[in-house]
Amino acid sequence: MTRALYLLDPAPHPVWAPFAGARPLAELRAGAHLVRERWERFAGAGTRASFGLPHLAAFTEADVPPVHPRAPVVGPALIGSATFAPLGAAPPLPEGAFRLVAGGVTVGWGVGAGQRWEGPEPAEAVEVPGIVLHGVFDLIRHLEPLLHHDTTALLQAGRGGIPRGAVVLGDADQLLVQDPEAIEPGVVFDTRPGPVVLARGVEVRSGTRLEGPLWVGPDVRLLGGPIRASAIGPRCVVRGEVACAVFLGFANKAHEGFVGHSVIGRWANLGAGTTTSNLKNTYGVVRLDVGATRIDTGLMNLGSLIGDHVKSAIGTLFGTGTVVGTGAHVFDAVRPPRYIPPFAWGGAGDARISREGFLKVAARALPRRHVPFDEATAASLGRIYDWAVR
Repeated sequence: MTRALYLLDPAPHPVWAPFAGARPLAELRAGAHLVRERWERFAGAGTRASFGLPHLAAFTEADVPPVHPRAPVVGPALIGSATFAPLGAAPPLPEGAFRLVAGGVTVGWGVGAGQRWEGPEPAEAVEVPGIVLHGVFDLIRHLEPLLHHDTTALLQAGRGGIPRGAVVLGDADQLLVQDPEAIEPGVVFDTRPGPVVLARGVEVRSGTRLEGPLWVGPDVRLLGGPIRASAIGPRCVVRGEVACAVFLGFANKAHEGFVGHSVIGRWANLGAGTTTSNLKNTYGVVRLDVGATRIDTGLMNLGSLIGDHVKSAIGTLFGTGTVVGTGAHVFDAVRPPRYIPPFAWGGAGDARISREGFLKVAARALPRRHVPFDEATAASLGRIYDWAVR
């Protein structure tokens, strides 16, 4: 039986900052794959729609399914939680109504042919493998295990070659480079901790050291420095030390500066020397302050959660557990506050960039990655701005 796939966002909550309200949460990257892509592999079908906040309707990003407010679903269908990252394909599923459960948590619902689903309800439970996400910080908690799983699978499915002049430390069979001619001589690949997978169009400059488990997406440029245990792409530019970080895509870190145990949103631009602290001097648990809400992450290593379209000035030093809201321009202080609200102008005060100013910057940035800035994109970004600063 083929089931239509729908994905369901959770209610807005500070644990999903800085991405709640800025994008469907299924478009976050869990390991090498988006949460949505994991559900599509699980279901064996593309996503028909995501159920999210009303202002995200007509969310414009390439290949992203339509976003609608939650509505009844007629089966046969599968409704998956955007806060769950499935591992592998679905087991045999009942034909009627059922619940998907992982570790005692309900993560999805099945709707039988001709049946109608209007919201979570009791049903037969089917245990499925995967990772329940309790906040954006869990993308870091589970990053290395997910990367091991994903890169191992990609090695079995892909073909590539060893770049001329490269140094491989460890098993060369744990290396997949789909465009070896785009790798300059002198690049070091260390596969001893895990596989290294580079997608098509990845360019790597001499002086770069890549340590697994590592996935680099299409058309990324790596300009130098040590990079390990990260998921990067697509169309990012990265230089300098990166460790245990997730780049959603289209981000720019073209200069030196350390980024560790951090999530970097789409279209973020980190100025030269921007650095994230990922460990407290006390070696204690990192807590996030999102507005008036304090969140205990349970993690000793956690850097910054940086939203879409964020810009940081040169020399910016983000403290351990910093959250930077969508569209913020951070330049007022070398050490900005640990919480910077969406569309902040400066970061240390209460000023906000204007709606017109934000859209003007986006109109300049997107074409730099060959993405058109059209009326639909402007309208979508404008609605995100209006929701965040309401």
